[in-house]
Amino acid sequence: MYASYHQTQSAAPAATADRWAEGEVRRIDPATGKITLRHGHIPDLDMPPMTMVFQVRERALLQGLQVGQRVRFRAEQAGGGYFVTEIKPAP
Repeated sequence: MYASYHQTQSAAPAATADRWAEGEVRRIDPATGKITLRHGHIPDLDMPPMTMVFQVRERALLQGLQVGQRVRFRAEQAGGGYFVTEIKPAP
């Protein structure tokens, strides 16, 4: 019984690592490296839908994005802030 419980626990992080959140770009501020997104639920952060400002890990992530564009993204919480680590246009 312990073996099956252990396998379930080890498989969970891999499943959540592949999740992308969805949202809409509301504002882009390349000078400060910030993006405002209206997003749905972000399971990996246990965050409900809302509009909020994220910092980006790399300002290059903002290139090519436009206000009003639907996107898929990954985010993390670190040092008291929320950071977009990956972002791409939604299909």
